[in-house]
Amino acid sequence: MNVVNNIIEGTDVNFDTEVLASELPVLVDFWAPWCAPCRIVAPVVEEIANDLQGKLKVVKVNTDVNPAIAQRYGIMSIPTLGIFKNGKMVNSVIGAVPKEYLMQAITPYLDSVN
Repeated sequence: MNVVNNIIEGTDVNFDTEVLASELPVLVDFWAPWCAPCRIVAPVVEEIANDLQGKLKVVKVNTDVNPAIAQRYGIMSIPTLGIFKNGKMVNSVIGAVPKEYLMQAITPYLDSVN
């Protein structure tokens, strides 16, 4: 498993374990290397991973390398930032959005975490 800056590399192999079985809420960044908006939002995702370490797990899924996961969740546009809790995608944000906007989407799912 590859972890850089508190961000886990999600794959077809580890997705169920890292995301669906996670006790913490998970922010999944569905992205691809050629996607300009994905590169724009990447530093925001990194900041959130650092700010919420221990309260939120962050996983990046390269949709070019792991298309099955994107298909399973109907990801049609990237970047899509999916918020998973208790094994289900409970919210998502599409596009390169400001940190404040993304935090508003994530915060309601952090309540049960000490």
